[in-house]
Amino acid sequence: MDDGVRSALAASTLARLSSPATLRLLTGARLVRIPAGAVTHREGDTAEHLELVVDGLVRAFVTAPDGRTMTFRYCRCGALIGAVSMYASGFRMPAGIQAMVQARLVRFSPDVVRRAARDDPQVAEALLRELADRAVAYIHEITGSAFTTVRERIARHLLDLAAQESRVAGGSQRVLTVAVSQRQLADSVGTVREVVVRVLRDLRDAEVISTHPDHIDILDPIRLSQEQGGTWVPATAPR
Repeated sequence: MDDGVRSALAASTLARLSSPATLRLLTGARLVRIPAGAVTHREGDTAEHLELVVDGLVRAFVTAPDGRTMTFRYCRCGALIGAVSMYASGFRMPAGIQAMVQARLVRFSPDVVRRAARDDPQVAEALLRELADRAVAYIHEITGSAFTTVRERIARHLLDLAAQESRVAGGSQRVLTVAVSQRQLADSVGTVREVVVRVLRDLRDAEVISTHPDHIDILDPIRLSQEQGGTWVPATAPR
C-alpha cells in the first residue's frame, strides 16, 4: 500500500477502521490509473462497484436529452464512489463518472466488501456513514443549485464545459481549456458580464485560471472544484 493510498484511506469514511479490517477490504483490490476525460461508469450501468479516489479529480454527472451535462458531485482524494450500487435493489447507475484530470482509484472487490460488512460491525458502520453522507450531500445539492453564489455557479460551469471538451478531445490536453466568452459565461450562469469579469479576475489572480479573448484555461481544476462548497484554498505562494 503506497503513501497515496494510505492518505486517501485516512481522508475517507474508512479512516476509523482497524488495520486488519482495512487490509481485509483491500483483498482483491486494484490500483488503477484513469486518463483525463475517461468515463468509467455510464448512466444505466448495472455493475456493482466501490472505488476510492487516491488523487486527481473525478466528477459524477447527469446528461440531458440534448447532450448537455450537469455535475452534482466532484470527488477528490478520500472520496468513495459506488457504495449504493452494492445495496440498492435493481440498481442502475443514475449518473456517469468521469475523470476531469488524470486520476488514480482503488477498485475494491464488492464481494469482499459485502462479506466484511456482514462479519465486522466496524465495516458496516463505515459504509452506513458513507451512505448517510451521500444522502445528505444530495439534499444540499438540490438547495445549493437554487441558492449558490455567482462565483460558485461560474466555477461549476467552467468545470462542466471543460469536462465535455475533454471528453471530445480524448483527454490529451495538459491544461483544461474552455472555449467560452465572458458574455456567454454570464448568460449561462444568469448574471451580467461585469460580475463575471470580477470573478474571473479573482480566479486569475489566484492562479487558478488564465483568461484569453476566446477561451479560458483552467490551471488548477482541483482548487476550482473546491469552490463548489464555498471553500477557497489560497495559493501557496502569493505573487
